[in-house]
Amino acid sequence: MEFNVTENQYNKFSDKTNLARPMGEGRGEGIVTYNNTENRYNKFSDHLKVKFGARVYKITLDAGFTCPNRDGTISTEGCIFCDESGSFSQSHSNRLSIEEQVNVGADIQIKRFKAEKFMSYFQAYTNTYKPVQELEKIYKSALCRDDIVGLSIGTRPDCVDEDKLKLISTFTPDYYTWIEYGLQSVHDKTLKKINRGHDYKCFLDAYEKTKNKGINICLHVILNLFETHEEMMETAKTIAKLEPEGVKIHMLVALEGTKLADMYNNGEISFMTEDEYVTELCDFLEYLPPKTTIHRVAGNGHRLELVAPSWIGRKLDTMNRLDREFLRRDSWQGSKYII
Repeated sequence: MEFNVTENQYNKFSDKTNLARPMGEGRGEGIVTYNNTENRYNKFSDHLKVKFGARVYKITLDAGFTCPNRDGTISTEGCIFCDESGSFSQSHSNRLSIEEQVNVGADIQIKRFKAEKFMSYFQAYTNTYKPVQELEKIYKSALCRDDIVGLSIGTRPDCVDEDKLKLISTFTPDYYTWIEYGLQSVHDKTLKKINRGHDYKCFLDAYEKTKNKGINICLHVILNLFETHEEMMETAKTIAKLEPEGVKIHMLVALEGTKLADMYNNGEISFMTEDEYVTELCDFLEYLPPKTTIHRVAGNGHRLELVAPSWIGRKLDTMNRLDREFLRRDSWQGSKYII
């Protein structure tokens, strides 16, 4: 079996990355490899740089949404890992208008990094959880600058419908448009334990509705959700079959004011070490399609609210350890992916 690989087929990998034909006997038909020692996984930041000719910086936005898992529609407790900020990690908030948040965020990154292009990212809570007419005004207000090239909307799979997806699809001709679904795990027992408020079938229904709308899909997953290694890898293999455009991988983190922090303080749970996480992360990435862009593998926020694990804020260290683990294995994203 032989591929005629084009740049577009593999989401425009970094130009330093060379794709080769599948490995030979004993490695599985249809496995794609890298002839490269630097980029062993398809970083979203590299993908954006190739696509737009410059680094693209996300501006995280809080539009004052809530969540059906907090407002009583499903539950009032929320997911056990979610704090009162709704996973929002930016210093400015919905006390500012969306336009003000965009301009403040852009100005900061222009000053710090000489940034040229941006993506507006609705991050806090559930960003499709309002009527379509209100959503249209909110989304358009985030596209208030000429240097905005993309739009990303974080939400839950139980909070989209045909009308909302149709609205989001109207932005695709002019903006690089993404919807980010919080999946976390494909195992219903895990979703129930973390009080997610929906099952895997609900996610699949939303995924099917979205995939033909021209909207790029990024899936959020969390490692160490009280699952075995085999269960985590089952999540990787299952989502690999969907071939999503993007995946964002999180380590389970206990923040102040969350049920998870109470469980940790009561001695009910423990967390992976950094080395254990990197090992599981590398294993996970090996099952994902090479063309899937990886939006995150480590975090650097939550310093004030962090309860555990203490190493979680060492983003660059974690990423460097991941690079070294790939090199040690002589492995890469997709090395175990079967087409």
